[in-house]
This record gives sequence, C-alpha cells and structure tokens, in this order.
Amino acid sequence: METIYLDHAATSPMHPEVIETMTEVMNETFGNPSSIHSFGRQAAGKLEMAREVIGKSLGAKYHEIIFNSGGTEGDNTVILETAFGRQNEGRHLITTQIEHPAVINSMKYLETQGFEVTYLPVDRKGRISLKDFEESLRPDTILVSIMYGNNEIGNLMPIQEIGERLKDHPAYFHTDAVQAYGNQFIRPRELGVDFLSISAHKINGPKGVGFLYKSDEAKLQPLLHGGEQEEKRRAGTENLAGVCGMAKAVELLTEDEREKRQKLYEQFTQKVLTTLDQAGVDYHVNGDLNNKLPHVLNLRFTGIVNDLLLMKLDLKGIAVSTGSACTAGTIDPSHVLEAMYGEGAIEVKESLRVSFGYGNTIEQVDYFAEQLVASLHELTK
Repeated sequence: METIYLDHAATSPMHPEVIETMTEVMNETFGNPSSIHSFGRQAAGKLEMAREVIGKSLGAKYHEIIFNSGGTEGDNTVILETAFGRQNEGRHLITTQIEHPAVINSMKYLETQGFEVTYLPVDRKGRISLKDFEESLRPDTILVSIMYGNNEIGNLMPIQEIGERLKDHPAYFHTDAVQAYGNQFIRPRELGVDFLSISAHKINGPKGVGFLYKSDEAKLQPLLHGGEQEEKRRAGTENLAGVCGMAKAVELLTEDEREKRQKLYEQFTQKVLTTLDQAGVDYHVNGDLNNKLPHVLNLRFTGIVNDLLLMKLDLKGIAVSTGSACTAGTIDPSHVLEAMYGEGAIEVKESLRVSFGYGNTIEQVDYFAEQLVASLHELTK
C-alpha cells in the first residue's frame, strides 16, 4: 500500500540535498564556531555563510539573523524579553485568538505576571478586524505579535496594514512566520516588522533549528544566558550542521521554486474541492479561501467526527490531521476553530486539515480525494 503524507504543516520531509549538506558538515566540520584555531574558524566561516544566505532571503542584513532552536524559542524570546525589558514603558500587549500555542501560552504566562493582553477576535472566516486592532492599540502597548499565516486554517493576516499603523507607535511588531516562510515573499523591513520567527523543519530542513530576525533598531535581551555566541544574543554552541541544512533548504527555495509550488498547491486544492463537489459531499472550507497560504486546506464535513475520518484515512495510508501538531495528544479542541465558531461548537469536531508539500504529486492528491469521498460514504452508511 502506498503511503501519502499530507501533513506538511506539522513538519516536512528533509530535502535530499539538505541531508547531503548536513552529512558533509558533520563529517568534515566538527569544530566549535567560537574556537579561534583553524577548526573553529572553518566552522565559523560556514556559520556566517549560512547567515548571509538566510539574511538575503528576507532582504535583511546578515547580522540581523539570530540562530536558535526554532519558532517556539523565537516566539518566547521576543514576547517575554520585550515584556520584561520594556515594562517601565508599558505593560500592554496585543495578539490574536488564533496564534500558535508558543505565542498564546507565552502571553498567558505574562498575564500571571501582571501584564495585560488583548486577544483580537476573529470572524467565522478566521479574519481579524483592523478596526478592532486600532481600537485596542494604546499608548502603553509595548508589543504586537500577530502570525503571518495561520498553521491550522492557512489564513494570511494583514501584516503590512498593521505595520503601517504601527509606524508612528513605539510598540514593537513581531510575527510568527513559521508557516508562511518558504511560501510567501517576505521582506520584514518593508512590512514594518521588528521581529520574525522561523523553524527549519517547515521548509524541508532539519528539526530543532531555526532563526529569529531582529531588526537593528529593535532592542532585545537574550532569553538564554551563558556564552557569547550569536553576538551575545543567544547563548549555547550553535547547531552548525542544522544551521547549514537550514541554509541549504532556504537556498533551494528560489523565487521560481516558490511560485512553482504555490501554483501546484493551488492545483491540489482545486482538485480536492472539485472531487468533493462532483461527489455531492456536504462540506465547508474553514478560513478564507481567497486569502490563505496555498499549502493549507482545512475542511469541515457536516455530521462526520473528524477523529473517525482521520483513522479511516490513516488505515488507507493517508496522513492528514485534525489541527496543530503542537496540541496533538491532548483532549483540547482546536482553539483556532473555537475562536471562529465558538466554544463547544460542533464545527470544531467535524474539521480536518490537509497540508501539501515537497514530494506530493497530482496523482497522490487525486487518490487522496477519491479515498476521502469513499471514507465519508463509509462513515455515513
């Protein structure tokens, strides 16, 4: 039985060239980048080459890139250190109800420490209101953290519009771009973004490594204290093989490749929806179909429990999900869908996330769509 992986929003398979690059680094460049001898200098050289590649991908200066363990660390660093570092200027922060748990839980922690957080609501399509944002912005607001693209429903947030509204406000602007980087053309400086978090494993790179973009103008204390790595901004010996693998993954995502993937994923989405339409299936697309990340498709099937549907597809060798992998293993429903439909809403238990990525073919998606219809019929007999 062929297995088909359609859960790339959770993690993506490593590209063969990434594995090759990492293997080469592990075999040949084992020195510590902080050491001053030849082995260390060789490692430091590779580290800085990777920094330049990644900085270029964002139109950023190479030293605005801080290597870390991934999006969760980046989110926590920005949110916690901005809050505690700027608390004399204000104790108010703004985010949305549909952020990644790394942002939501950091904000909840700050509330226990006396900070005030505004969680912007979303409508039934998962969209925030710019009017709500403007009304929530206060003189004592020190940080706005809004994700670039949602990991469960794919919605793109109005990052540029928010950046424009913050142009004359002292609040820092952070975006969790983990799900969007690699799919979207992102230029943080043009968007008015001060901080941007990324994880390598979402772009066919290795797990456990990522980076934080920090603009030169923004001030930020390190979350981790220890050595003087990353210009004293993130202590701990750098994961050189992981960083080089991440840089290779970034290098492979040329503008042409990104556009090619966008068109392919849009074709995949249309194939799935057309098949459902032709089969007369009662379904609904969660989120804004006209303004979303091309690789994420969240579907709701009326009267079908998503766990049962997921198991049916899994038995047929097809991997999809019911939501964020970061909340898997819990009995809690999707906070994203609850924000859209209301706490306890039946729609939350009827939804499934499909996410496309490297290695998927139109033949696989065609087979998935057919098996999805068959599984739905089996569950309604």
